[in-house]
Amino acid sequence: MRDTGGKRNSVNSAGTITVYITSKALNSSSMSLYIAEKPSLGRAIADALPGSHRQHKGYITTGGGDIVTWCIGHLLEQAEPDAYDPAFRKWQHEHLPIVPEKWQLAEKKNTAAQLGVLRRLIGKADAIVHAGDPDREGQLLVDEVLHYLGINPLAVQRLLINDLNTAAVRKALADLRPNREFAALSTSALARSRADWLYGINLTRAYTLQGRKVDYAGVLSVGRVQTPILGLVVRRDREIEQFVSKPFYEVWAHLETESVPPEAFQARWKPGESCARFLDEEGRNLSKSLAENVAGRVSHQPATVKAIERKQRKSSPPLPHSLSSLQIDAAKRYRMPAQRVLDIAQALYERHKVITYPRSDNRYLPNEHFGEAAAVIAAIRSNPGTEALINAAAALDLKRRTRAWNGSKVGAHHAIIPTTKKGAKLSADEARVYSLVARNYIAQFLGDHRYAETRVEVDIKGGLFVATAREVVETGWKTLFETTDRKVADASESTESQRVPTLQQGDRLHSLQARVLEKHTTPPARFNDASLLTAMTGIAAHVKDAELRKVLKETDGLGTEATRAGIIELLFRRKFLARSGKHIESTQIGRALIEALPEETTLPDMTARWESTLAAIADRQATYASLMEPLVQNLTRLCADSVQVIPVALKGLGKPPAKWRGKSRPRKPGIRARKQTAAKSR
Repeated sequence: MRDTGGKRNSVNSAGTITVYITSKALNSSSMSLYIAEKPSLGRAIADALPGSHRQHKGYITTGGGDIVTWCIGHLLEQAEPDAYDPAFRKWQHEHLPIVPEKWQLAEKKNTAAQLGVLRRLIGKADAIVHAGDPDREGQLLVDEVLHYLGINPLAVQRLLINDLNTAAVRKALADLRPNREFAALSTSALARSRADWLYGINLTRAYTLQGRKVDYAGVLSVGRVQTPILGLVVRRDREIEQFVSKPFYEVWAHLETESVPPEAFQARWKPGESCARFLDEEGRNLSKSLAENVAGRVSHQPATVKAIERKQRKSSPPLPHSLSSLQIDAAKRYRMPAQRVLDIAQALYERHKVITYPRSDNRYLPNEHFGEAAAVIAAIRSNPGTEALINAAAALDLKRRTRAWNGSKVGAHHAIIPTTKKGAKLSADEARVYSLVARNYIAQFLGDHRYAETRVEVDIKGGLFVATAREVVETGWKTLFETTDRKVADASESTESQRVPTLQQGDRLHSLQARVLEKHTTPPARFNDASLLTAMTGIAAHVKDAELRKVLKETDGLGTEATRAGIIELLFRRKFLARSGKHIESTQIGRALIEALPEETTLPDMTARWESTLAAIADRQATYASLMEPLVQNLTRLCADSVQVIPVALKGLGKPPAKWRGKSRPRKPGIRARKQTAAKSR
């Protein structure tokens, strides 16, 4: 597929990424070039091709004469504003919004050598196979390189791989498809990339310029993802500070059976409809006098079992980890920041080769991986940090197949699991993260956790009291988890830890002295690394609109697996967030920015609207313009409105050097919260 025409290195403003090659020259010997998204995928493809192969710098030659090469994440990125007009180097309101007429891509300096490899190999290829990840970003990542190097992406073939198992790769190689079938997916990713650029570049400049009016020297970065995350923390902090605790009152009956000796248990009063005026929105009784009246009325009175329900229940082991679930787990157990976990996971994957691809958003495994269980368990036994796991998992059933093995639910990547690599030498933190990955894998081969739940309703003088209890029947997979994970409350505050005697409906009981327990409402907890990541992945819970909430439930939340940690770290670098012990809190600067911004920019709702449109573009139900045109109109309004906002709360929080005062100094942006490179780096 040699191009005798000139290279075109931009994409038109309508979002069409097509370049038509005027002529091709084919050798008598045909060479196919496979372009993978990352080196690990490239090696898997080479291993599945026939014949021996040789490793070269940036590519692999195979025995059949074909070549496998790869990107290293995004080799290209959106050009900076001054690439379109040198005047844009200076940040000025009159330039906003900056909307390129003809979009340009720039070569990344740190991957320029690999782009050179692809340029050289493409010039020799007779056929090209696109082997990017089978998702929106993976489609665009290779398409944009092909276009940039003068190849029509619609003219190549597409290889779809979501499992690096050699048998699965060979099966995919036998089922190549025309890349043109995925053009709409690429357009959807292109629209997302450009929309994020427009949104971040323009609003960051607009509000940074306003900050300078009160001598704030920092960059007030605004982004579709980072700003709603900051908004979450700011609103949580405000809610905590404005919270007024209120007392509420529970009534607990101390009950005894008529057996000899009597058996005792406790039950809590459940207010009826006649008490509704004394209850808050969560059904808690706010009247102390009512509680005291009930306690006095039911003390030393006969009682009757009104109803009893016993259920045998079980819980399956947690699924193997995705990156987010691994980060959340590590934050809870070891207070590791998300970026630290990602860095360690990357080292475990690249340097030590003891876990599979870590930037995965999936928690399921291909069915073919089940046959490797014995080898994986053997590797776990030989690697550090897993001694306690192996001791706790003395009786693994390697024939047990849980819901984790489900190829139909595997996306571009499968769950993060240990590999068969043995004898690794890991640091203390590496061993901790590895043990979390290993634990969730080992759990698949232990039995379900089984327990019995009992609920008893007791009538005392017309009042309804409820006792609940849970009794472990079989520990199962929970033997792997530390006992400190199980919160056992005091029996006076939770009846789940008590044992309820064997009772039948209609049994007679005796109520001893009842007591009133005063409690107080508590504010929501401040965010920490684990809860902030949880909020980002489950962002739908923070959206009021039912339709938008539904859209977000079907997405991965705010950010991607690979970008969330970086976005959180960006908010710390900008001094919008700060750590207070294990908590994450908003700073004065972060609050001032959220107060200055229109509310619509601080909520996750816009992400839901974008995702809905992007999904429609991918399904050919909407066009590139259906996202971009309304966005440009909205940015025009937001940039104009920003001029009226003077963020006075920033005054005194950061004065610029004297040489900057009164000047609109040049400044390169560097403000995008989620660079494309982070999402697809190796």
